[in-house]
Amino acid sequence: MANERLQRILAAAGIDSRRNCEQLIVQGAVRVNGKIVDTLPAFADAEKDIITVDGRRIQRPRKVYFLLNKPKGVICTNEDPGGRRKAIDLIDCRERIFCAGRLDTDTTGALILTNDSVLADRLTHPKYNLEKTYLVTVRDKVTPEIIEKIKKGVWLSEGKAAPSKIKVLKAAEKESTLEIKIKVGMNREIQRIMARFGFKIRALKRTHIGRISIERIAVGGYRQLTSSEIDYLKKEKN
Repeated sequence: MANERLQRILAAAGIDSRRNCEQLIVQGAVRVNGKIVDTLPAFADAEKDIITVDGRRIQRPRKVYFLLNKPKGVICTNEDPGGRRKAIDLIDCRERIFCAGRLDTDTTGALILTNDSVLADRLTHPKYNLEKTYLVTVRDKVTPEIIEKIKKGVWLSEGKAAPSKIKVLKAAEKESTLEIKIKVGMNREIQRIMARFGFKIRALKRTHIGRISIERIAVGGYRQLTSSEIDYLKKEKN
């Protein structure tokens, strides 16, 4: 297993939030293989290294993987001063988990939660090209001409955004529904693409992460990922 940030390891072991774990490190409360580590960034191997906090060895938690059908209004951070409902609150789990990637507050659908930071990095890093599928409902009719322009790509501040696939499921005068697949996943990419063509999104739902689907999961419900799904996500390329 590759080294990962020490504060991540501590947070995954349930010591405290990642930010508070950073403070424990700089205060000199953390040792790795008997040596005090008090500067950041700091890295360790959770599988091999002996890590202690105030003299107590941390326990390596079992890895857990959940697929949530996120409802609207739920946020994807582990802490919120405003007291809003969080995705982690919907999972009955003793381990300290976090969202592997994010969905906007108003976006619903497939979201993976885990305590496996290595897998989480794979799911969010563009180089792995993990395709994600969305159902997008917008006001007004999306014409074939606009679809062709979207396929060619739109320049955003981070670069060119172009869906890997786009299909019209419904095109009525007052409302259209599209299936859009993306790989890179820039911030609010679909909303920004559609806004370029004057469309206001009425509903945005992620239905698939790669080939993993939220089919048969009720809104607000979840299930554990199967071993074959976990192996699939850990493949070199998807």
